[in-house]
Amino acid sequence: MKLSIGIVGLPNVGKSTLFHILTDQKVTIANYPFATIDPNVGIVVVPDERVDILAGMSKSAKKIPAVVEFYDIAGLVKGANKGEGLGNQFLSHIRECQAICMVLRCFGKGDIIHVEGTVDPLRDLEIVETELALKDLETVEKRLEKVSRDARSGNKEIGAEKEMLEKLSASDITPLIRTNKGYNEYVGRLNLLSAKPRIFLLNGEEKDVPEDLRIKIQEMGPPAHGGYVVVDLDNVLEVPELITKAYEVL
Repeated sequence: MKLSIGIVGLPNVGKSTLFHILTDQKVTIANYPFATIDPNVGIVVVPDERVDILAGMSKSAKKIPAVVEFYDIAGLVKGANKGEGLGNQFLSHIRECQAICMVLRCFGKGDIIHVEGTVDPLRDLEIVETELALKDLETVEKRLEKVSRDARSGNKEIGAEKEMLEKLSASDITPLIRTNKGYNEYVGRLNLLSAKPRIFLLNGEEKDVPEDLRIKIQEMGPPAHGGYVVVDLDNVLEVPELITKAYEVL
């Protein structure tokens, strides 16, 4: 079984470092924004002792573990939907992913450039969530334009979809699709980013993580988030907890 996760976040927060640790693939890691342009893709085996135990009990000649496919895309910045930075076109690369891993910088090392000038993971969370929602709004509006033309035929199903899309385009899209189960069928068709489960990787030490960030993530609740992992990516060789948590969430 293969699951897919898109890694998102602002530039220079540790996305490509995380990808390298998880996949052992060589990627560009640099102390400047937008070092990653083309998406990096890697597949990682899910560590699970139960597979070994079951294989031993059944004397299986072959073991097929579950795997997770990770997509590392270019960093987002505030205003990406308007073309700031590299824009938000790279979000299309993770539209088919089943979940999102959002990397937030909590460490305060001054020699690592931060595109916003200061380290504030709660602010960064809001920036990324906003950009994901605005990308979804773009998707909704494109679909609405097509459905509006088709609805002239009088088809009731298309008319119902048009009504739903109009509500989505006129609202704060993120909380609406997370709390209204009536939109699940349509949301599934659109592959909206805001509807995907989140796993947060907080890059830093426990002491670096502000309490208001922990509270904010908890308040988002499922399916908005599947929890968070605190990891200092500069001082680890692997992040097995993230892989395991991702598989459990999905």
